[in-house]
Amino acid sequence: MQKIIRVSDDFWNIRGSHRIGGVVDIGTHASLVRLANDKFVFLDAYTFSGDIKRELLELTNDGKDVSAIINLHPFHTVHVRPMHRMFPDAKLYGTARHISRFPKLPWEEELAEDQDFHDLFSDDFEFSVPEGVDFISEDDKVHFSSVLAYHRQSKTIHVDDTFMLLQLPALARMIVSEQSVSFHPTLSKALKPHARAASEFRQWAKELISSWGEAENFCAAHNATLVAAENERDAISDQLKQALFAVESKLDRHERKYN
Repeated sequence: MQKIIRVSDDFWNIRGSHRIGGVVDIGTHASLVRLANDKFVFLDAYTFSGDIKRELLELTNDGKDVSAIINLHPFHTVHVRPMHRMFPDAKLYGTARHISRFPKLPWEEELAEDQDFHDLFSDDFEFSVPEGVDFISEDDKVHFSSVLAYHRQSKTIHVDDTFMLLQLPALARMIVSEQSVSFHPTLSKALKPHARAASEFRQWAKELISSWGEAENFCAAHNATLVAAENERDAISDQLKQALFAVESKLDRHERKYN
């Protein structure tokens, strides 16, 4: 089921459906962000329809004010072509894998994972790419890495598989403690096969938590959005710290294996 969550006056998170094996819906998302110049960009792609599509077109002057579509996860490719068809005049950005998968699309030359792309949008966003892990894994089932985006104006983190936010139904929370932000379970498989990988990843995560410590909103592809007004748990930065603490045993095992 599609829905729009208004995170702030300049940030909308659109929740969509993504079923594993056609059965289990783990959800997916895209975000619409109004830039300081009053144009809009989409973070990630989704095939909108019905009332959701009408609302997005109304927000963006029938799509004319959408300046860019930014694909941030190399393995999230299902909606790339439909999204481009919906907003054909928007500049199209993606990772190296997006471009190799769809070479006939009119991609901009800057890759989403590279600094020259990050510089293009530095007035509005900060971007971060995880270190110590494969960005594009040879195992196409390992979807850990993505380009994380932080929108400074709304204090919102937009992230795909690198972090997850599990939102349990109310009944389930009576039985099991609600899980907050966590790292994607494929971290162990994503870590690079050398002794420094774990420490590089740990340092990257610590710097991210420090740099984006003022974040108040958290939009994760799988399976929820956490908005400041509805956050009854710890601050986002504290939840990120807890997520890092929870994977320390994995990082320690990796270090022991390669030392």
